[in-house]
Amino acid sequence: MYVEQIMTMLGLSDLQFALAAIGLVILILVAILNFKYARARRQAREQTQFAHEPSFADPEMGRTEPSFGSMSVASSSPEKFSIDPRIDCVITLRFDQAIAGSEILEEIHDWADSQVQATARWVCEGLTADQDAAEDWEDLKPGASYSELQLAIQLASRRGAIGVLELSDFCSRAQALAETLGSQIDMPSVNTMLESAKELDVMAADSDIQLSINVLFDAPYPWGNFDALMRQRGFKLARNGRQYEFYSNGMFVFNSADLDPNSSVSQLTLLLEVPLVAQEERAFERMLGEGVEIAQAAHGRLVDDNGINLSEAAVVSIRQHLDVLYANLEKSGVPAGSSTASRLFS
Repeated sequence: MYVEQIMTMLGLSDLQFALAAIGLVILILVAILNFKYARARRQAREQTQFAHEPSFADPEMGRTEPSFGSMSVASSSPEKFSIDPRIDCVITLRFDQAIAGSEILEEIHDWADSQVQATARWVCEGLTADQDAAEDWEDLKPGASYSELQLAIQLASRRGAIGVLELSDFCSRAQALAETLGSQIDMPSVNTMLESAKELDVMAADSDIQLSINVLFDAPYPWGNFDALMRQRGFKLARNGRQYEFYSNGMFVFNSADLDPNSSVSQLTLLLEVPLVAQEERAFERMLGEGVEIAQAAHGRLVDDNGINLSEAAVVSIRQHLDVLYANLEKSGVPAGSSTASRLFS
């Protein structure tokens, strides 16, 4: 009765009132989404400020790991990647007759400017149908023909799990594309994918660990001498001129926290993103070894976050923790150092 009175006062018909109500709901959803992204960006900025704080602590004192989302977010031009069902929502379109890549590309041309592209990584691959080409999945080419299409969107990253609006928008676009191209569509339910995203996010948050080793020098070490020592140990100065990076067989392993090249060095902090380096690289042992060598050469000592000499008990505890972490990553199908881990923890 109250609603009817409002409609009468405003001079609205049932249809007009329904449209107004729908519009209000959409505005509320957009406001919630904007609030969510603003909060995520704010948290990312706050966490970045602390990204280089040491996290190598004595076990009696407890250990605080960096939170999920502490690393920089993807750039506006996403890197190319292959579809991976372990971390992607995959939607398949099947054609009765092969369809030209140019036609598909024309239909998805505006997706690059959509909210989907701005907030989550998505990719499209086609199954080649050309007689003179081996049947395989590939990035779409205008001159090729395809019998099937796979559309995929990443379910989680260091930003967190994908949101219902992003996933719903992606699925709606895929359904619309299927109707336009006259194809069959094989698509999991949004609720199923949201649950998968939450589970993936929880696993990633538990495994997103950064280890640090601190070398405290007895006296400030002149930059020139420090630079020479680091290069002698095989470190390379990063492009920003403030960090040193350690590589093995051309692969990045760990790096230092920011340093001021215009000042003497009082403390060196070495940082390891555990999920991003394969267990076989023994990254923690190598980082620990480098810390010991640098401390001996430059009259320093290894300390925990409180400036207390690093104990053997702390080292043993972290080794045990790492064994469990690597095992959990392997069990989850996202082994440390894999391309899947690189995507998930970025």
